[in-house]
Amino acid sequence: MAKSIRSKWRRKMRAVKREKNEKRVLTKLKETLQSGKIVVTEKMVKLAKIEEMQKARLAEKEAEDKMDNIEETETGGMDVDKKRDKNSLLDEHGQYPVWVNPRQAKKMREVRKAKKKSKPVKRMGKSRKLLW
Repeated sequence: MAKSIRSKWRRKMRAVKREKNEKRVLTKLKETLQSGKIVVTEKMVKLAKIEEMQKARLAEKEAEDKMDNIEETETGGMDVDKKRDKNSLLDEHGQYPVWVNPRQAKKMREVRKAKKKSKPVKRMGKSRKLLW
């Protein structure tokens, strides 16, 4: 964005305000640190309880994830329903996976058909030259 006069003025005024309030904030901070008295309110207690509950939930989820990972390694991984050819990506019914782009599938099909087509047989002509 462009630096308008208005935004420059606002930035300048915020800096002036910051300088003015800085002294007051510092004195207040020093007083609270020296007194060492922190008033515990009900909201602070509620927040602490909520944080503890969240930590407990995270710990439970992590434990469950670890158990799932252990079970997967014991069973040997995922069960694959369909077997696919690695080169052509076709399954046993001749279908491509969902994630294959139709253009890509068409190109692969054309290449496969070109490979299937047999090359013309070399024959000898009357003049004993090869005919293609």
